[in-house]
Amino acid sequence: MSPLAGPILTAAEIRGAEASAMAAGATVDSLMERAGQQIAVAVRRLAGANAILVVCGPGNNGGDGYVAARLLREAGLKVRVAALAEPKTDAAKAARAAWPGGVEPVADAQPASILVDALFGTGLARPLDAPDVPLPSSQRKLGSQAASAEQPPQETPASAGVMARNGAAATPITAKLRALAQAATLTIAIDLPSGVTTDDGRVLSDIPVFDITLALAAAKPSHLLQPAARHCGTIRILDIGVATTSAAQVLTRPNLPPPGPDAHKYTRGMVAIVAGSMPGAARLAGIAAMRAGAGYVLLLADDHSGPDALVHKPFAPQAIADPRIGALLIGPGLGRDADAVAKLDATLVTDHPLVIDGDALHLLKGNRLTTLATRDTPLILTPHAGEFDALFGASDASKIKRARAAAVQANAVIVFKGADTVIAGPDGAVRVAPGASPWLSTAGTGDVLAGAIAAMLASGLAPLEAASAGVWLHGEAAHRAGAAFIADDLAQALSAARATE
Repeated sequence: MSPLAGPILTAAEIRGAEASAMAAGATVDSLMERAGQQIAVAVRRLAGANAILVVCGPGNNGGDGYVAARLLREAGLKVRVAALAEPKTDAAKAARAAWPGGVEPVADAQPASILVDALFGTGLARPLDAPDVPLPSSQRKLGSQAASAEQPPQETPASAGVMARNGAAATPITAKLRALAQAATLTIAIDLPSGVTTDDGRVLSDIPVFDITLALAAAKPSHLLQPAARHCGTIRILDIGVATTSAAQVLTRPNLPPPGPDAHKYTRGMVAIVAGSMPGAARLAGIAAMRAGAGYVLLLADDHSGPDALVHKPFAPQAIADPRIGALLIGPGLGRDADAVAKLDATLVTDHPLVIDGDALHLLKGNRLTTLATRDTPLILTPHAGEFDALFGASDASKIKRARAAAVQANAVIVFKGADTVIAGPDGAVRVAPGASPWLSTAGTGDVLAGAIAAMLASGLAPLEAASAGVWLHGEAAHRAGAAFIADDLAQALSAARATE
């Protein structure tokens, strides 16, 4: 059981990884046995001596649940199994046959201290309580439903007639799952909480928030993308013997060594920040850049407020032409008037690595974005959702797909900000940040992030790595700042975040 890290695989990618494992000699049954073993080990550690209820669906996720339940019982734990329907895959049928205990209908299941959700895992595409998806009652045979591997069982006309004759009313699956979860002291989801998609973070049903999710083989996009991620609780990766690779990775702590004995302010990186109508935002970015490790920060503004270490000069073409500038940041507090447009146009014709944020993103529409995409120097764009939609258009596609497409269009690294920040490069590489502090939802924190990213870019990191390091430092600083912090506190906390060993 490992912390959330490593590759992020879509449903199609995990199926491909399993297919490769089987081509190398594994079988569906052996993979299911391995998954069940790892689940049982994890649940045993978490459950202690408490009673366990494993709720199984008709597909291979349910099969994993049967295997885990069998092994937990063999280890001496008190385990019950409830099923939504009879297994529909050969491997799940074999796992069910090997379970030595009884199987009760989910509708009639009584709660237990530990709830293990093995109803539906990777590949779910519709709500649990669609009109044609009743929960089997105790008055119906469990095998009366037909279902695909990871879809809710559909009611057949025959089973509908049985229900009508006996007066049985279907209990919604989500209502039962919520009731069982509410009565439990610990809730554990296998691979993904039942009721969420795999690839785009959507929540299809009104499901509970689980304490722990045991991800099989690798993280999936919905372990990190909202709103699904908030239903996963703490995520742990289980090794089930499947090799996993992906261009998408969970964002982890960067390697940021301290300055060497021969370092000086320019080798650590010079950041220049173009201020505008709201100079406080640019000043916040400047403080953040210094706290993140930049050796020299130049604020191009008429306003001279801020710490003494922040160098001030009026904006002028010759000021932004300084060859010592390692990264040029424009956007925080820039405004959208004629003066802002003129500053942006002057900035775009330089050959410095650029970080473009805030108001400057709104001014990039049309020819500016097209022209920007032809630049050969490093470029990072840092939009939040509203800025992203304004620049690249709205879409229902997953945040990862949208960020990747925008990175190709702009020929830039995109930092698609939010509670589930996605960083994408034009080569398809992606980093997704886990669990941001909700206290980041306050004015100025985006300016702090832009400054931290600019400092990383000025230090010489490649654009994707600079953006990733800045996002990680920003998140770490937020956790260190605690509750109800303001952007000024966040910028100050970057020093401690940078010093993290």
